[in-house]
Amino acid sequence: MSIIIGLLIPLLGTMLGSAFVFFMKKDMSPRLQKSLLGFASGVMVAASVWSLLIPAMEMEESKGAWSVLPAAVGFLLGMGFLLMIDELTPHLHIGTDKPEGPRSKLSRTAMLALAVTIHNLPEGMAVGVVFAGAENGAAGLSLASALAVSIGIAIQNVPEGAIISMPMRAAGNSKWKSFVIGSLSGAVEPLGGLAVVLLASLMTPVLPYMLAFAAGAMFYVVVEELIPEANEGEHSNLSTIGFAIGFVLMMVLDVVLG
Repeated sequence: MSIIIGLLIPLLGTMLGSAFVFFMKKDMSPRLQKSLLGFASGVMVAASVWSLLIPAMEMEESKGAWSVLPAAVGFLLGMGFLLMIDELTPHLHIGTDKPEGPRSKLSRTAMLALAVTIHNLPEGMAVGVVFAGAENGAAGLSLASALAVSIGIAIQNVPEGAIISMPMRAAGNSKWKSFVIGSLSGAVEPLGGLAVVLLASLMTPVLPYMLAFAAGAMFYVVVEELIPEANEGEHSNLSTIGFAIGFVLMMVLDVVLG
């Protein structure tokens, strides 16, 4: 039951952020959007380091200098996997009119949904693999630390939900439709997390690789999407401040709850 609750917490964060359409009359200001993008980046980077990469190495500490191998290999595989998905999936990022990936006859809404799915999948994987490690008694991981990751991702999902639903509303969609689309964008996270939990229970020996894989996938999203969007145009200093706040918040959560 604790795993199910942990997997659902990030979805609640997305739904809360999507609900901003009921309280904000205008589109999100560029300054606020850049601050939130920076904040999300900081949370994801801190979660990748403290909750995924460090535990991956701690699980292999008996191997001495070679303890870093699973973390290095898993990280690169995670980056490579998201790169492949990004190249093979037609998708469209919010705020742009030029689709990425192979040519497709998919609708604009469908390609926006695919872009969000690519973005959120690593987060669900990260939550799932940490809970799986805690359940299997992995070194450096506990249910408290897994809960810290879940809460951190949920906090990060609040601005993400708003960033998705607010442009939908500005484009002429109703408040409820914008809210539902924004909320559904986070549905892939508990599904991806559950799949990883089930897989990890069968593949305990490769758990360090899976932890690092999730970290690499999250880093790809940060470097490829969030940071470039946050630093485009004016007010990029706000995204830097947001990054620092998000990073420190996630670091504190992991240490205090872990």
